[in-house]
Amino acid sequence: MKTKELAQTEKVSQKIQLVKGEFTPSEASDIIINLINEKINFHKLQRLQMWEGNHTCKTDELDGRIGELEKEKATAREFINSKRGSGQNLKINGILEITVA
Repeated sequence: MKTKELAQTEKVSQKIQLVKGEFTPSEASDIIINLINEKINFHKLQRLQMWEGNHTCKTDELDGRIGELEKEKATAREFINSKRGSGQNLKINGILEITVA
């Protein structure tokens, strides 16, 4: 009797449904602002670790990303605040896609 061996394919990407649902503007603001703040803090910690290793290191890339995230936070806050008092809820669909680099 011959056995067939199935070739396993290596998974190279994964999607994670991080946020999905309908939220009040206040809830949406909490979710979005906290997610962005966590990412900003991640980059600030990376920058500090680089600096501790080398006080003359260049952190332009991290500084730029932190600035981009601060702008995105302001944009999100402005949009969400414009919906406050309208009686409308906001839908958030946040999917993270992870791929092998």
